[in-house]
Amino acid sequence: MSDAGGFIDEALRRESSWIRAEEMQTRLGGGLRCYGSSVGAIRGTVRDALRRHPGLPHDEVTALSSELWEAPVFELRLSAIVLLQSNVHLLTNTDLTRLEGFVREGRLRELVDPLAVDVVGPLIAGLDGQPRVRAEGVLDRWTQEPDEWLRRAALMSPLRALRAGGGDWDAFVRRATTALDTARETGRQAEVVREAVHAVLKQVAKQRPELQFPGAQLLGKLVL
Repeated sequence: MSDAGGFIDEALRRESSWIRAEEMQTRLGGGLRCYGSSVGAIRGTVRDALRRHPGLPHDEVTALSSELWEAPVFELRLSAIVLLQSNVHLLTNTDLTRLEGFVREGRLRELVDPLAVDVVGPLIAGLDGQPRVRAEGVLDRWTQEPDEWLRRAALMSPLRALRAGGGDWDAFVRRATTALDTARETGRQAEVVREAVHAVLKQVAKQRPELQFPGAQLLGKLVL
């Protein structure tokens, strides 16, 4: 591992709890190992790593995120997301290829949702011009993918902007309708997509009750 990657790994091992690790392993399934480190420890460790290695440029940040993600350990993958969240201002539309790979491999709400809400969404919100157009095109493609987790990520990504009073509501409605249609036609993990639509609608309704989702009938037809 790199110096920064090794520091993060060692620190999270020291913060581990076998009781928490067993609980997490049961809840998340057997696909990944769990150290049993808390979310607070993960955030603090990434913050300490960035202090030890200040001013990391784009390429080093993205390389470190891939290094952390490559290890089949839940806490290290979550550390990769926190790292990217802390450096989202460095990311560009071309980084969506890397993030797409993370989503395809993540396949857990605990990884896909923060990746979409805290990284993909803010990344796209910070773009302008042609990079923004290309990034929006990537989300359009994700909503039509057979991979239900990509569809979920596309739907969850604008949550922060919508909740804050911004975002493109019409684009969300269009993508949600497409994603729900795809779920109905393919029968693949409809609940993963429907949960995402429900989550966005529920949180946005608290701040912006005037926004209405016209696909409620389609949403109701997808029985969990």
